[in-house]
Amino acid sequence: EVQLVESGGGLVQAGVSLIVSCAVSGVTFDDYAIGWFRQAPGKSRRGVAVISRNNGATNYEDSVKGRFTISSDNAKNMVYLQMNNVRPEDTAVYSCAVDKDPVFTTRTLGAYGMDYWGKGTLVTVSS
Repeated sequence: EVQLVESGGGLVQAGVSLIVSCAVSGVTFDDYAIGWFRQAPGKSRRGVAVISRNNGATNYEDSVKGRFTISSDNAKNMVYLQMNNVRPEDTAVYSCAVDKDPVFTTRTLGAYGMDYWGKGTLVTVSS
């Protein structure tokens, strides 16, 4: 059973850096994409960043390009989202998710659905 557990959320001030982490377990397929998604209050969930596990290809939502970096440590089965210069509009529940189609999922930022989801971690950015 695939399990995803996020950690690292919290309350921070605008302009600081924050890392959220995702521990991945139970994956038995050879390759996959893993992404970070966020859902702000009153808004729909959207893809923020996606990485292909094997080749490291990445894709980012426009509003986070240059500020957020997704990375993976395959040996530790961990995926991270480094968030720099956070803004109040970054406030959301951040969830990680895995999909078995790394090429399509990375290209589309997971817009067509993901196979497995974590429960999420809340990031609140104060102004």
